[in-house]
Amino acid sequence: MNEETKHSVLVVDDEITNVEALGHILGPIYTVYTADNGQTAIEAAEKYLPDIILLDVLMPEMDGYDAFPALKSSKKTQNIPVIFITGLDSDEDEEKGLNLGAVDYITKPFSIANVRLRVKHQIETFEQLRSVEQLKMIDQLTGLPNRQSFETWLGGEWEKAIQDQMPISILFTNVDKFKDYNENYGHAQGDMALQTLAKLFTETLNPGNFAARWGSDEFVTLLPNTNIKGALEMAEIMRKNVEKMEIPCVEGLGEKITVSTGINTVHSQNVSIDEFVSGADVALFRAKQEGRNRVFHSLAQFPDTR
Repeated sequence: MNEETKHSVLVVDDEITNVEALGHILGPIYTVYTADNGQTAIEAAEKYLPDIILLDVLMPEMDGYDAFPALKSSKKTQNIPVIFITGLDSDEDEEKGLNLGAVDYITKPFSIANVRLRVKHQIETFEQLRSVEQLKMIDQLTGLPNRQSFETWLGGEWEKAIQDQMPISILFTNVDKFKDYNENYGHAQGDMALQTLAKLFTETLNPGNFAARWGSDEFVTLLPNTNIKGALEMAEIMRKNVEKMEIPCVEGLGEKITVSTGINTVHSQNVSIDEFVSGADVALFRAKQEGRNRVFHSLAQFPDTR
């Protein structure tokens, strides 16, 4: 396994001999980062985002018991498993650490086999849980992120847009007369249309854009750092590409589809995130009112950009 594919471990201990010992035990298998007290552990964890943290209990300035709640309260580090390492070996000490939420407890002096086995077990468990969580965030039909995943992404990009004072745009795209398409060609062909549309979104969008399936035949796209003009241009590119799109079917090519898109853009973020989303939804309704197969922006009179 090369350096880039190694899992990583953050070792936190104020005793250099312990750090060196754990580095010797884990270094051949993992990328090892180090910190010598609770505060530097928090900083290192947020910087490196290790797969697991080995946290000493007794340290100066901020000990492990104080650092642990801080690690779990940070969005960046709250899901990283923590193993307490300590010379305290009473049942009460171990119970205290586990009650805080640590996944395991290793006592000193270290056993090479014991340390490696416990770290390996926790990393494998974490990877399995992460895979399950990732599956929950993916729409199984289209392979795109689902609504839950989009809302998580939106929250982060919304905060970033406010912090950087940059524009952010959102697009709601709906397949025109999708119910009729399903009735005419069958639900299997309808599923194929949605899958083909999702693939087109993935191929069309710029890096940093984020598309997801909102539900049924509706898709949502987030365009960070994108103003009204940029959002309109992207929506129009997507609309034209859908018009030209060929949908595979058993007998060759299925009937073509078109889409309508509603757009909302904010810059000053003087609206709520719910108002930001609903603005695009209202604009989508207007696009359909205007005759479908077109884009409409909530903040400008562009009912038809063709």
